[in-house]
Amino acid sequence: MTDVFPTTAPSLAEKARAGLGRRNLIFVGLMGAGKSVIGRMTATQLGLPFIDTDAEIERVSRMTISELFAAYGESEFRALEARVICRLLKGGPKVVSTGGGAFINENTRKHIEEGGLSLWLKADLDILWARVSKRDHRPLLKAENPRQVLENLMNQRYPIYSLADITILSRDVRKEVIVSEVLSRLAADDNESGRTNDG
Repeated sequence: MTDVFPTTAPSLAEKARAGLGRRNLIFVGLMGAGKSVIGRMTATQLGLPFIDTDAEIERVSRMTISELFAAYGESEFRALEARVICRLLKGGPKVVSTGGGAFINENTRKHIEEGGLSLWLKADLDILWARVSKRDHRPLLKAENPRQVLENLMNQRYPIYSLADITILSRDVRKEVIVSEVLSRLAADDNESGRTNDG
């Protein structure tokens, strides 16, 4: 008589990985939403490579984002960003974190839509401000009233971010909670699901 061993139920990460399939997972959203941190933790859970597009842009240009803005202006930076993201999204699967303005650029958004599954980390103003006000390296916030600039960016960009395939609410909870919500959403995905707004 052959021994029958019980099969282990797949973990949440395994289900999420199956739901993602061969697609890239691309985090979009405003500065301070947690795209890099949550993206990196999600990639670890999925066993996939993680790429931060801002870090990649700085690597290939040998300049910081602030230096690129100062030297070439935002329009030239966005063109460079679009080229880098287009290259990064060829092949997969991988987890990619994008800069706050990437998804707003129509050309870059098209690359993201074609290159995988987009996920918007949505956060309210108080959460974002508490996070970004601790650091002064963000070129778009070098203004007389940076909190107002941040609020203006939210008003301008949130309707466009809402076009992402998935929305997850970024809030003041343990990072592992947000990662678990990302994985749960991927696990529930049947590869053909429509757009949802969970936030």
